[in-house]
Amino acid sequence: MQIILAGLSALMYGTGDFCGGLASRTQDTVVVLFFSQLVGLAAALVAALALGQPLVRTTDLLWGAAAGVTGVAGLAALYRALASTLVTVASPVAAVTGAVLPVFLGVAAGERPGTLAWVGIALAVPAIALLASGPTGQARGGMVRRAALMGAAAGVGFGLFFFCISRTSHASGIWPLAAARVATLSLVTLFALVGRRSLRPRVEGLPVVLASGALDMGANIAFLLAARMGLLTVTAVITSLYPGPTVILAMIVFREKLTLPRALGLALALGGVACISV
Repeated sequence: MQIILAGLSALMYGTGDFCGGLASRTQDTVVVLFFSQLVGLAAALVAALALGQPLVRTTDLLWGAAAGVTGVAGLAALYRALASTLVTVASPVAAVTGAVLPVFLGVAAGERPGTLAWVGIALAVPAIALLASGPTGQARGGMVRRAALMGAAAGVGFGLFFFCISRTSHASGIWPLAAARVATLSLVTLFALVGRRSLRPRVEGLPVVLASGALDMGANIAFLLAARMGLLTVTAVITSLYPGPTVILAMIVFREKLTLPRALGLALALGGVACISV
């Protein structure tokens, strides 16, 4: 059951990211974030109540809120990258950057990562270089560079999210995730009001938006349940494969081509993220 849940988590993370990027091609990213996070909040509250978990310490909720703020910044960058650049570049770069950053933050906080974590970081450097490689033409080359930069920006947001959420206690259960969604919704709403951005979605694209939010929260919940059933390393390694579904869907729906250097870069990125997860 642990492996099944971890696999479902990876599948839902990757599919949810793709849905968010797809929705951002026809709708304002602010609208996509608002409704996807609203669905995520509802799912988190239902799951927390269904699991019968008690209310947690204020500290855990504050760490969850901080995770929400950084995480939504990462999602905004990723959705724009998936909507306007190359998914086969942006998604793996975001994943490997999001895995590397918490290691350095952990070192700064006094943690001592194992050898495999440093091996993963060593694999990340050539992975990003290979993923960012591409045609030398100005237009195409510019898109590749934008995909890599926006993917890296998304990874920074995700890395900060993982670091903040890791500061919560194990007894806090899913409540920090609910706090993260409350903070996210508050921030997105404030941004929309200040920027006078409409939060009215296009009805025809709303199902994809809602699916992205449900899949993202479903992945979070599946990961937590899997991690509590056995070794965290097993869950983390399987879940780290989540860029795979995103890339495969992009190749099918957007007909993006995965060149040999990028295929090698994707393999190194997945391997690096898996090593860091261990």
